[in-house]
Order: sequence, then C-alpha cells, then structure tokens
Amino acid sequence: QVQLVESGGGLVQAGGSLRLSCAASGSIFSINAMGWYRQAPGKQRELVAYIRSGGSTEYADSVKGRFTISRDNAKNTVYLQMNSLKPEDTAVYYCNADLVLETGWDLNDYWGQGTQVTVSS
Repeated sequence: QVQLVESGGGLVQAGGSLRLSCAASGSIFSINAMGWYRQAPGKQRELVAYIRSGGSTEYADSVKGRFTISRDNAKNTVYLQMNSLKPEDTAVYYCNADLVLETGWDLNDYWGQGTQVTVSS
C-alpha cells in the first residue's frame, strides 16, 4: 500500500519560515518525480514546485527565490523549504508523486492528504 504523508504545516507570521516534508512509503519501485501543489480558498489548485528524477526543478513565479524544493532519494522524501512567507501563501499544500509500483503499474498523479499552511500578517 503506497502512502504519501505530508508534515510540517502550521501557523506562522509573515516573514517566517516552514519546511514541509512528504514521505512516500509502500511497494514502490521507483519515483519519477515529486512535487508540491497548493489550493487557497476560492482558487484552483496550482503548482508550487516540482523536482524530477534527473534533478530538474520547476517553481511557480510567485515563490521563486523564496521556496526551495529538494529530495532525499534514500528516504523517498521530498521537502519544501519556505522562507519569507507571505499571507498569500496561505493554502492547503498537497504532495504529488509520479511513481512506479513494484507491480509495474505507473501512478503518475498520486496525492497526499494535504497539510495546512497559514501565514498571518
């Protein structure tokens, strides 16, 4: 059974920092990519950052220079370091993975349960 478990969300003041973690576990053969999306009230879910197996990354323009995505392949874990947080960063943050199960089945849109990030002014 594959799981994506996020942690690290919480309440911080503007200008503060948080580090989100997403650990993948279960019968995983390989992970092609992992990333973070977020959804704020009244808005569509949007990409925050993504990292592929080759190490390439993508960031939303709104977070460039403030957020950094990284991964620990040995732990099947992806991190999102969030600095200089702004109230507009408030959202539920979801971990996403493109992975291959030990059965050979490719899951290219697998989601965690989400973690709330709230930034106060």
